[in-house]
Amino acid sequence: MSNTEVLAAHAPRILTRAEHEVSRKNISPAALRVLYGLKEAGYQAHLVGGGVRDLLLGGQPKDFDVATDATPDQLRSVFRQCRLIGRRFVIAHVRYGDEIIEVTTFRGKGDALDIDREVEADGRILRDNVFGTMEEDALRRDFTVNALYYNIDDFSVVDYVGGLDDLATRQLRLIGDPETRYREDPVRMLRAARFAGKLGFSIEPATEAPIERLAGLLDGIPPARLFDDLLKLFLYGHAERSFDQLLRLKLFAHLFPQVELSEANLALIRAALKSTDERVAIGKPVTPAFVFAAILWSVYRQRLGTDTDDSSIDAAADNVFLRASKRVAIPRRFSVVARDIWWMQQRMIVKSAARARRVMRHPKFRAGFDFLLLRAELNPALRPLAALWEQLQSETAPGDAAFAQAASDDAAPKTRPRNRRRRGPRPVGAVAAEATAE
Repeated sequence: MSNTEVLAAHAPRILTRAEHEVSRKNISPAALRVLYGLKEAGYQAHLVGGGVRDLLLGGQPKDFDVATDATPDQLRSVFRQCRLIGRRFVIAHVRYGDEIIEVTTFRGKGDALDIDREVEADGRILRDNVFGTMEEDALRRDFTVNALYYNIDDFSVVDYVGGLDDLATRQLRLIGDPETRYREDPVRMLRAARFAGKLGFSIEPATEAPIERLAGLLDGIPPARLFDDLLKLFLYGHAERSFDQLLRLKLFAHLFPQVELSEANLALIRAALKSTDERVAIGKPVTPAFVFAAILWSVYRQRLGTDTDDSSIDAAADNVFLRASKRVAIPRRFSVVARDIWWMQQRMIVKSAARARRVMRHPKFRAGFDFLLLRAELNPALRPLAALWEQLQSETAPGDAAFAQAASDDAAPKTRPRNRRRRGPRPVGAVAAEATAE
């Protein structure tokens, strides 16, 4: 089925309950409460998007989204704990306990005269709150595999756009003309990279063809929105594969144009992303700060040069994040931790065990140490220093001579004393629990 044929495919394919493996026992209780709440109020209620896709693939979704014919105002009357957000698309967040279910009203086709739809001259949609039918809503979604609906009325799965076929062939296909859809929302290019990395799907040729040519459209996306999408790319257990897709599709350079894609830089970034994936796989906490510290490390080192006094370190980090924030808005609670990780790399070059123990008391010592281990994997000259720090944390502590030798090795960057001032660990401030490295 071609992308053009997708738009014409209005006759739905319906799988009855006996023909699919989606079960309510795998749907979160909060999502079920929303679905049944809508049904009891007389509205249509469908699980939609990645939740249905992942359940059909035999996985367990992290999030569940619901689509309905109830308008945002009607949703507020059905659910007491409902909050409407967004200007570009109005979305209802319905909270049950710690879980938030995202509920959207079926979107319609709209036209140039609709006051609830605003489109820039280049085709980018700025606002789209035109409501319609489930069929119209399906045609407005991005990829066919994300336009599958689970109907709580009869537990069927409804497919208007050939998503079941693409799911079977493990293929990502945009609904409609790819160039038009990317111009409507350039972030769809990042979503293509993310889903290809997460699911291991191929990208249908017509869907992939315009990406490299249109990648520059990402430059006009608000930095805060790019940050949100980077979290989905790098913190959900498929970071390394997603990164490879970003490189292959020539998208990474539009997110971090200041990062030189040298072999050494790519190796460090991949190592950090692989480590992040491994932590996610075993249920350990992860932080964007560690990922951004790795991505921007080479930029920081280049900016810092050989001036490793405290004021130079601070100035270099300020410059790096100021430039990076023009493309990706990294919140301060993460940039502060990334800066501390960098600061720890210099402070770990000490000449006495007593000084080393003082460094270990820094709140972000563990994150800094993990980053040193990562660098040592790729740089043999750093391995003696990393081994000393590992030994210091064990029962057998190294003596001063061992630290003095490691500090004098080629692994230690050459410093030029410049009005050094004594200082203790930099205050970190309050950091969100999820941003605290183990």
